[in-house]
Amino acid sequence: MPPLTTPSPASDPGPTTTGSPGNGAKPLSRTKTANKRRKRRIGLFVFRTFTLLLLLGALGLAWFFLTPSGTSFRYRMADTLITTQHRHWAAYLVGEEGLKERVAQYAKQFEQMGEERDTHVIDLPGEDEQEEAQAEPVPLTQIEPIDGKGYHGYLLTVSDPTKVRLVVTNTKGKGEKVTSMVKRTGAIAGVNAGGFADPNWKGNGFQPIGLVISQGKVFYRDIGMDQNTQIVGIDKEGKMIAGRYTINELLDLGISEAVSFSPRIIVNGKGLIKNHSQGWGIAPRSVMGQKEDGSILFLTIDGRQPGYSIGADLYDAQEIMLEHGAVIAANLDGGSSTVLVSEGGEIVNKPSSAHGERYLPTAWLVFEDPSAVTVNNIWSGLTSKDIDPAKW
Repeated sequence: MPPLTTPSPASDPGPTTTGSPGNGAKPLSRTKTANKRRKRRIGLFVFRTFTLLLLLGALGLAWFFLTPSGTSFRYRMADTLITTQHRHWAAYLVGEEGLKERVAQYAKQFEQMGEERDTHVIDLPGEDEQEEAQAEPVPLTQIEPIDGKGYHGYLLTVSDPTKVRLVVTNTKGKGEKVTSMVKRTGAIAGVNAGGFADPNWKGNGFQPIGLVISQGKVFYRDIGMDQNTQIVGIDKEGKMIAGRYTINELLDLGISEAVSFSPRIIVNGKGLIKNHSQGWGIAPRSVMGQKEDGSILFLTIDGRQPGYSIGADLYDAQEIMLEHGAVIAANLDGGSSTVLVSEGGEIVNKPSSAHGERYLPTAWLVFEDPSAVTVNNIWSGLTSKDIDPAKW
């Protein structure tokens, strides 16, 4: 009989395993050790990653708030927010006082940009040139795509400036979509024009800001006849006028069509915005300009649509207009109002408003025969009590 201290082969289980030796199984103690090592490696990786992210975040914040390039980027972000209905969010980037100072700074800058008197002279075709043009006719309107870093838009060129008219809404108490204005009047193209009272960004588009002049007549004004304001317009000869003027000065200059908006960004062939930091943030843009040959340029840039077009600042718009020969140019109402409409009321661009095309008080329209178009003064006889921008 074998000694009692020596286990028999049949009763000896040998080392504890997780399977049969033939399957390459490891002892449980080794598996536990490997699991612990794996957990430690994972924990160490997570800790190092978290530490790295904290370090990068700290460096990012230091760059964002403490360096010149970071500060420039931060203020550009704030400027972008200032152009939206979430203007108050800009305070998180530059502080409440910084926000107030920034808005005041732009207001002062825009005022100064409208001071220099424009002296450009347009060279409309003479009779001989018109006869030559008849042999090789130039289209009245041409639309071309405009692309840049982060933005997409369109440039409408109107070869004859005397074919442009300012049209206003035809419904009391409510603005009108540009598509509707184009269809209603038989225009061949249209672009949004002046600004309007817009309480809580839900205004009805009926109350203009500043002045509205159509066909040489003052349709609307909330300022005195000798009080100056920033305007964008065209005189009876087809010359574009933009900058700071009184209504009486405009009438003396033979103004035909005009709305209030700012800033003027090009005067006498030179750009007034020095760089992107003065460009008033990134947003959808509408800009009107004129070339030496009299051609009117309407630039519309879409925005607030990641993956398609984020938008552009006014420096971008200025440079585009200069590249296309503008000797004078001014900002129009942009943002959600930006829209370019072709003949038949087809929208060319992609307006940024979540609710679709906006209702507006005014629009620049192009006609084959402007003399056949009658624009009625919808504000005639109305008092301030009749004009409620929040009432639909």
